[in-house]
Amino acid sequence: MLQLISKKEAARLVGFHPEHVMRLSRSGNFPKPVRVGQGANAAVRFVASEIEDWLAGKLAERDSV
Repeated sequence: MLQLISKKEAARLVGFHPEHVMRLSRSGNFPKPVRVGQGANAAVRFVASEIEDWLAGKLAERDSV
């Protein structure tokens, strides 16, 4: 089962401000969020495993240099 985490939780995991997480996501440099609900006030959640994979990729980039 997928674990969904909030924007704040995703930001805490990667050490960024929540709005920076959203900017990275919009630019394609971070996993895309899932909108839960409808309309402008729909909750935004991230798939925890996608965040973990993104971090693993960053570690791999670091170690390949």
